[in-house]
Parts: sequence; C-alpha cells; structure tokens
Amino acid sequence: QVQLVEFGGGLVQAGGSLRLSCAASRSITEFTFMGWHRQAPGKQRELVATITRNLNISDSDSVKGRFTISRDNAKNTVHLQMNSLKPEDTAVYSCHGVHWGTDYWGQGTQVTVSS
Repeated sequence: QVQLVEFGGGLVQAGGSLRLSCAASRSITEFTFMGWHRQAPGKQRELVATITRNLNISDSDSVKGRFTISRDNAKNTVHLQMNSLKPEDTAVYSCHGVHWGTDYWGQGTQVTVSS
C-alpha cells in the first residue's frame, strides 16, 4: 500500500515562508513523478508544481519564482518551499504521486496566509 503524508502547513503572514513536506511509504524513485496541488474554497484544484524521477520540474505561473519543489530520495520525501506568500496562496495543499500508473494522494494540509 502506498501512502503519502503531508507535513508543514499552518498560518503565516503575507510575505512569510512555509515549507511543506510529503513523506511516502515507498521509495519515491518508484514514482513517475510527484507533485503538489492546492484547492482554495470555492475554486477548482490547481496544479502547483511537479518533479519527475529525472528531476524535471514544472510549476504554475502563479507560484513561479516564489515556490520551489525538491526531493530527497534518501528520506523518500518531496518538499515545497514557499516564499513570499500571498493571501491568495491560502488553500489546502495536497501531495500527489503516480506509482506504477496509479494515482495516490495525501490527506492535504491547510496553508493560511493572512494579510
């Protein structure tokens, strides 16, 4: 069974930083790619950033230059460093991975940015 567990959400003031982590129950090298999505109240889920096993990175225009996705294969963890946070970044952030063609999701972690 593959499980993804997120850590690191919370409340931060605008301009601040948070680091989210996603710990996988399996080696993350087994995942075709892993990434972060977010969903704000009343809005559709949005892809934030992805990273492949070959370290190819893709991120949304809305977070480009502020958020950085990375992976630590030794710890089976994917991180999302979020800097210069804005109130519009407030959302539930979920970790996502594709493992042998199957999608897996974490339970989500709340990020709230106050103005």
